[in-house]
Amino acid sequence: MAPPAAILDVDGTLVDTNYQHALAWFRAFRQHGVVLPIWRIHRHIGMGGDQLVASLVSEQFDAEQGEDVRAAEKALYLSLIDEVQPLEGARELITDLRESGHAVVLASSAKPDEVDHYLELLDARSLVDAWTTSGDVEATKPEPDLVAAAVEKAGGGKAVMVGDSTWDCESAKRAGVKTIGVLMGGFSERELLDAGATCVFDSLVALRRDLEQTPLR
Repeated sequence: MAPPAAILDVDGTLVDTNYQHALAWFRAFRQHGVVLPIWRIHRHIGMGGDQLVASLVSEQFDAEQGEDVRAAEKALYLSLIDEVQPLEGARELITDLRESGHAVVLASSAKPDEVDHYLELLDARSLVDAWTTSGDVEATKPEPDLVAAAVEKAGGGKAVMVGDSTWDCESAKRAGVKTIGVLMGGFSERELLDAGATCVFDSLVALRRDLEQTPLR
């Protein structure tokens, strides 16, 4: 029996981006007259931008200014993207999974140019089977569409997701996929478990070491 496909979140899981995104959203909202505590914004990182604005402010604000805020966040984030680094063990995890026979798909709701940057940063283009971007779905996390699209790109069948946010866990749960949580995105072990993670690791290094003890075995 083939092992389950590995669906890997990118932002906050393979590359260290969550706090740059939180700052970019903070600055984008402030440009449009809304000042939010950064800790509240961080609680929503991992949620797609199509969901985040309304969730943090209101449906009305999203309808009136959401597109402008999202455009501002993208520009502000791109000004920080050169600071982004791969998380320790990220490429090695992908290699481990491929060598163990798993199909590997990167499940990102980022824009295509950002995903291209991460693929280059991880030197992973030739390692992974496929990847998603925001252009592959109509609704991003916590809706299940992105995880479902990644599973389809992996060839269907059983799959397990690795993610750092509660939104990853919720999205995967709605798609009927188990999640392995990792702590690098700044969400706690309890938050990830409560959102549906089957187990949680404090790093990709620890996950690699105990991979056989997870649903990816």
